[in-house]
Amino acid sequence: FSLDCLDHDAAITRYSRLSKRRENEKIKAEVTEDVYTSRKKQHQTMMHYFCALNTLQYKKKIAMLEPLLGYMQAQISFFKMGSENLTEQLEEFLTNIGTSVQNVRREMECEGENMQQTIEDLEVASDPLYLPDPDTTKFPVHRNLTRKAGYLNARNKTGLVSSSWERQFYFTQGGNLMSQARGDVAGGLVMDIDNCSVMAVDCEDRRYCFQITSFDGKKSSILQAESKKDYEEWICTINNISKQIYLSENPEEIAARVNQSALEAVTPSPSFQQRHESMRPTVQSRPPAARTSSTGSLGSESAALSALSLDSLVAPDTPIQFDIISPVSEDLPGQAKSSGQSGRRTNPFGESGGSKSETEDSILHQLFIVRFLGSMEVKSDESPDVVYETMRQILAARAIHNIFRMTESHLLVTCDCLKLIDPQTQVTRLRFPLPNVVLYATHQENKRLFGFVLRTSGGRVESRQTSICYIFESNNEGEKICDSVGLAKQIAFHAELDRKASEKQKEIDRVKEKQQKELNKQKQIEKDLEEQSRLIAASSRSNQSSGEGQFVVLSSSQSEDSDLGEDGKKKRESEA
Repeated sequence: FSLDCLDHDAAITRYSRLSKRRENEKIKAEVTEDVYTSRKKQHQTMMHYFCALNTLQYKKKIAMLEPLLGYMQAQISFFKMGSENLTEQLEEFLTNIGTSVQNVRREMECEGENMQQTIEDLEVASDPLYLPDPDTTKFPVHRNLTRKAGYLNARNKTGLVSSSWERQFYFTQGGNLMSQARGDVAGGLVMDIDNCSVMAVDCEDRRYCFQITSFDGKKSSILQAESKKDYEEWICTINNISKQIYLSENPEEIAARVNQSALEAVTPSPSFQQRHESMRPTVQSRPPAARTSSTGSLGSESAALSALSLDSLVAPDTPIQFDIISPVSEDLPGQAKSSGQSGRRTNPFGESGGSKSETEDSILHQLFIVRFLGSMEVKSDESPDVVYETMRQILAARAIHNIFRMTESHLLVTCDCLKLIDPQTQVTRLRFPLPNVVLYATHQENKRLFGFVLRTSGGRVESRQTSICYIFESNNEGEKICDSVGLAKQIAFHAELDRKASEKQKEIDRVKEKQQKELNKQKQIEKDLEEQSRLIAASSRSNQSSGEGQFVVLSSSQSEDSDLGEDGKKKRESEA
């Protein structure tokens, strides 16, 4: 049996080393045939070994009873002379012993025939399982598991660019992923998979690979499953454990309900008649016809209103974007204005480098690690229900299409905008102006999910405003991020109020300054008039004191004043 196990391990190792790029059908067929033969041989040896153990059990009974019976018969023959001392009970006992031995022998033969038939049936039933990658239509994928165990290949780095693969037995224990190598007494901890992220990855030399990253992002492991079925089951199981479903009383039932809700989320909407039938209240007695019709009309109206409310939030058949499109590679018209200065590199060391940062004057700077789940256009931005409905559709679409890859970014919350920054290159992927973020909410059950609605103007129709809902998953609670966004909007609102108040005060100061200038000008005019009046009075007195034929040469201004003085004199004479 150990030799068959070694042959099976060698065949599995050769099968796992099949290259994904250079796929040779002949080599693949030979390796598959080796795996099939070794598994079948190992299974046959195991079943024959089990049958031999059962036969040995029966032989133990016979080996103990037959010598005893022979010993008793020898004693009877030896003590034949004392046969008168033997009673009928002893002869009956010996007869029963002989009958029991014969019954055990017949039972052993019957059990051997049944075991042989069972072995043949198991060989026929287990024939598809000998293949390393069985057909998923005959063996469906179980997506409701919260515990799983099996052999996986783990990648270990041996150099800068080289790596090796080691086959070990992996199993889950609560929220921990354990592994046990051959020869070890017990398993060891590999990673804490609570709140972790799991995604499918493409390896150059292996198939069916997936990556597990811890909740803090400091530890990750790349594993390879044996088949596509195991590959999907491992990803679903770790994803269920990451959501901490295993802590509930019925974890598999809750996981099935979550997956069922995800499946129902992308199914077509039922017709109004089906909604009417599903929402009609059930009663014990049959009401009158008029009341039945009114109840049915109310049920259909409520169903129609619920359908219209869902359609008013998110339009049916709306495309979903599961990845962040870099502004350098593609510039969408709907995101051109909302992204702003996307693609701008920020200095991770906080130095301006000769130019002032656009967020340098911002009071609030908070950084969060988020993973982008998807975005889609919505029809309303007035209620948090639109965020919940968008979350439901995006998560359902990811579950249906087996999309596990997520883009990790740093979300920077300031008083001016929200930024998605590449954690490695520090390049701003997207920029959302804070005044355009009109709605934000957290998932009601999974607090790590949050989303916000961005209102943008433009697109295909310049006069139409579009609303796009973005959904993210964070390592922290989504409520903290929403509170941070709310705090940023409050700070921006108060800053706007202060700015308007400052502008209003400046306008008032300008008006007061203008009025003061007008008042000073009026006072200057009055002062000039008084000065002119004094000059006229002085000129009049000088004219009265001078004789006839004497003239005084005056300047042009004094002549004008004298004219005014003469007019005033004539006026005073007329009044006198």
